Amino acid sequence: MAAEQRSVIVTGSSRGIGRAVAKRLAADGFAVTVNYAGNQKSADEAVAAIVGAGGRAVAVQADVAQAGDVARLFDETETAFGRVDALVNNAGVMSMTPIAETDDATFDRMFATNVRGTFLTLRAAAKRLRDGGRIVNFSTSATHLQLPGYATYCATKAAVEVYTAILAKELRGRSITVNAVAPGPVATELFFEGKSEEHVARLANLNPFGRLGEPEDIARVVSFLLSADAGWVNGQVIRANGGMV
Repeated sequence: MAAEQRSVIVTGSSRGIGRAVAKRLAADGFAVTVNYAGNQKSADEAVAAIVGAGGRAVAVQADVAQAGDVARLFDETETAFGRVDALVNNAGVMSMTPIAETDDATFDRMFATNVRGTFLTLRAAAKRLRDGGRIVNFSTSATHLQLPGYATYCATKAAVEVYTAILAKELRGRSITVNAVAPGPVATELFFEGKSEEHVARLANLNPFGRLGEPEDIARVVSFLLSADAGWVNGQVIRANGGMV
């Protein structure tokens, strides 16, 4: 009897890095839940691309900062595919403002999605993932650069790294790995938002390759972490940044 197909939830996967991850994991053989917050058109396009390439995918709307939405996200994945084997926590928001100029709404928005959203999905995954599963969170290499304007964003990602390390230990005995990927600058809408061409060029030149990362560069790292070959990698933060830091 053929092995049952594994399934993965990729949060925030209607575009950018998340879409590249969803497409790569579908090519790896996963049935994929494309999660989106509000852009149904992009989510449907991502699903169509996966299905058109011979994969299995469904789109599920859910705000990861809402516990009820997260429960429904897992419910609908189990209904569609019969199981949940992996979670990729890609959903995130970023605003670049100095601490003195960061208003309460900006702070709350980043912590709601980046920290509360990660916490809620990790809590659900800890209870509902099959043994032997995989969890990949998203941090950022900016936590090491410590550039002005990134403080609140980096603070949210520092919290994600702590959740990663501790959950890996709390899931002892279940053969579930929990890791994080910390990209450097990647050519996505989220990255380009609010940045001048000069700023983008300066960031692109921080690594020895002299270019921005591409979403597919990051998708390959996530693919590895969800593979059997990464079974001995646990509680780690992989800095996928071309050697920037």
